[in-house]
Amino acid sequence: MSKFVFIYHGGNAPDPGTSPEDIMAAWGNWFGSLGEAVIDGGNPFGDAKTVGAGGSVTDGGGANPSGGYSLINAANLDAAVDVAKGCPILAAGGTVEVATAHEM
Repeated sequence: MSKFVFIYHGGNAPDPGTSPEDIMAAWGNWFGSLGEAVIDGGNPFGDAKTVGAGGSVTDGGGANPSGGYSLINAANLDAAVDVAKGCPILAAGGTVEVATAHEM
C-alpha cells in the first residue's frame, strides 16, 4: 500500500435547503465507505498566503486554491483516483487532486 494525498479544490455553495448536517453526513458516509484506507480524514483550509521566489507574498492560493486535504492508503495511483471519484465535493462542482505521498 502507498499513501496518497487528496487535495480538494473549488465547489459551489450548497443548494438552498441543503443543511450543513447533510453536507457533513455525505462526507462522513464517504469516509465510512473507505474504511481503514483513511489514514487522516484531514481538515478544511482557511485563509492562505503564497510565498514565492525572493520572498514575495500574495494572498490566497492562486487561481485554484486548495480547500482542504485527506490522506489515504491505496494500492497505486489509479486505485486512489478511483476512490477520489466518490468524493462529495465532485457533486458540488469541485475537484480532487490526487498526489502520491512519498516516504522520507
